[in-house]
Amino acid sequence: MSEVKISAETRSEFGKGAARRVRRENKVPGVLYGHGSDPVHVTLPGHDLMMALKAPNVLLSLDLGGKTELAIPKAVQRDALKGFIEHVDLLLVKRGEKVNVEIFVHTEGDLAPGGNLLEHVLNALPVEAEATHIPESVTVSVEGLAAGASVLAKDIALPKGVSLAVEEDTVVLQVLAAQAEEPSGEAAEGVEGAEA
Repeated sequence: MSEVKISAETRSEFGKGAARRVRRENKVPGVLYGHGSDPVHVTLPGHDLMMALKAPNVLLSLDLGGKTELAIPKAVQRDALKGFIEHVDLLLVKRGEKVNVEIFVHTEGDLAPGGNLLEHVLNALPVEAEATHIPESVTVSVEGLAAGASVLAKDIALPKGVSLAVEEDTVVLQVLAAQAEEPSGEAAEGVEGAEA
């Protein structure tokens, strides 16, 4: 997991007009909350934040008025058309504290022959991990799995210190049988009749 240092400024102006002014300066408005403290409204550098959020479950080390705070992104609002970040909610964390996050599930290996399909029932696996040691992803081998096979949450090997935040019997991956679609006899005759 990566830890990224970002300078942040507190802001006292709120509302759409103030948010637009912040965005015109290539900055992103955000809210920092957690640990029972009052929410702190902040402004973050747009480019630095965009680059930091490319890493899944990034840990942000915020330099806020000479004080360093650790936070993880909880909600990111993006412009639907242009994709730039409009607002971010950040959750305060402490070293050693456990947090609930989702980590991506990657697969490796080939399914059993037969053209079967692998369905990702969950693209991301809910887990509990220490805030400063959140894994970016887990890798699951699907080598040789046949139609009807499934991988449950409890079957996935998690890094040390990481535990499931979902029921053990939750299906994460399943193999679907290939369905060959052949035209039925009546449909084929109808096509031939139309050609004649």
